[in-house]
Amino acid sequence: QVTLVESGGGLVQPGGSLRLSCTVSGFTFESLAIAWFRQAPGREREGVSCIGGRTSSRTYYADSVSGRSQISRDNAKNTAYLQLNNLESEDTAVYFCAADAVGYCSGSFHLEGLYDFWGQGIQVSVSS
Repeated sequence: QVTLVESGGGLVQPGGSLRLSCTVSGFTFESLAIAWFRQAPGREREGVSCIGGRTSSRTYYADSVSGRSQISRDNAKNTAYLQLNNLESEDTAVYFCAADAVGYCSGSFHLEGLYDFWGQGIQVSVSS
């Protein structure tokens, strides 16, 4: 059974930072592409970022977080990370990680149907 577990969420002040983690078990982690999605109240889930697996570590970012976020992975720890900086109230959402067994990211990373496995999500709230 493949499981993805997010951690690192919580309440942060505007302008602050946090790092989300996604730990995967039950699959060969290095072969997976890992993406982050988020869903704000009353809005559709949107793709935030993606990092490739296998021999590709190519990364993609949504315009909404480009320049103030960084996705990374540590294959030895079966964990992917999303660093979010200069947080805004608009970043308040439930954040999900997802995994694609094909192992590659592309400009279509925001399409939910590409992903085989999903985490349960974790709340990030940005407020003073």
